[in-house]
Amino acid sequence: MLRRLLAAAALALAVVNPAYSQTWPAKPVRIIVPFPPGGTTDIVARSIGVELQRMWQQPVVIENRPGAGGNIGADQVAKSPPDGYTLLMGTVGTHAINQALYTQSGSKMSFDPVRDFVPITLVAGVPNVMVINPKLPVNTVTEFIAYGKEHPGQLNMASSGNGTSIHLSGELFKTMTGIYMVHFPYRGSAPALTDLITGNMNVMFDNLPSALPHIKSGRLKALAVTSRVRSPALPNVPTVEEAAGLKGFEASSWFGLFAPTGTPRTIVDKVQSDVAKALSNPEVRERFVAQGAEPSGNTPEQFTAFIRAESDKWTRVVKFSNAKVD
Repeated sequence: MLRRLLAAAALALAVVNPAYSQTWPAKPVRIIVPFPPGGTTDIVARSIGVELQRMWQQPVVIENRPGAGGNIGADQVAKSPPDGYTLLMGTVGTHAINQALYTQSGSKMSFDPVRDFVPITLVAGVPNVMVINPKLPVNTVTEFIAYGKEHPGQLNMASSGNGTSIHLSGELFKTMTGIYMVHFPYRGSAPALTDLITGNMNVMFDNLPSALPHIKSGRLKALAVTSRVRSPALPNVPTVEEAAGLKGFEASSWFGLFAPTGTPRTIVDKVQSDVAKALSNPEVRERFVAQGAEPSGNTPEQFTAFIRAESDKWTRVVKFSNAKVD
């Protein structure tokens, strides 16, 4: 009881006395990644975590808590003490898609992505990329659509979990093309990619950074990117819109840092400022771009407005595609 009272008093002091928060961080900081190691969320978190650890002179521990399309890890952070020592690498899924998807499916989430979190900064945005197992006898998106119509129900579509942009990209593609693919949600990109490479799955709309090494090695074939413009990381790969004439098709992903509601603004501002400083380093930016990611580092207010717009967009996509939690 005494320990809890002291912790509450320390937190109150941090809120009323900004100088208190200037000593932060005084111990290791955890960044919860709500997906397994090896996926893009994990890649982005570890990339920025290395830079923050160097700046803060404190360990930045990346902790993977996968499950339920990112909801398990997000829920853990939502219920953590608002002291800045437990942060979330949130995604378009956890903070712009899942609420609409679960509502449409008649389910309830264990946290509120708006009420329970303070947006800190957008770390990076990435396009998704439509990748197939090379054994599938198609070379273009148009050929893939034709194959799907000739083999109804025989295409298996992997995703990193229900509610991810990877899932919704596929659902949007199904709706706009009229082909049927059986959805198999995994607990993250890495295990889904493994089954795609071995041939157990046929197609996936994966985040570009996690798929890129397998594309370059030839283990996967890239047909198109899901962004409105081509990616500098894959300049010879067309967009879905230009490859198949699917006007308006766009389904990119993003990754940003969040803190539990109640975290002192001085800590939020410090994290944002240090992330922006790290991402302004030309070498760091080059590493992100080489992985297929576009670094950001925007302010909490800009990130909040961005999330609001993304939530509106993805709610329309969920309704349009009639996507459900499997």
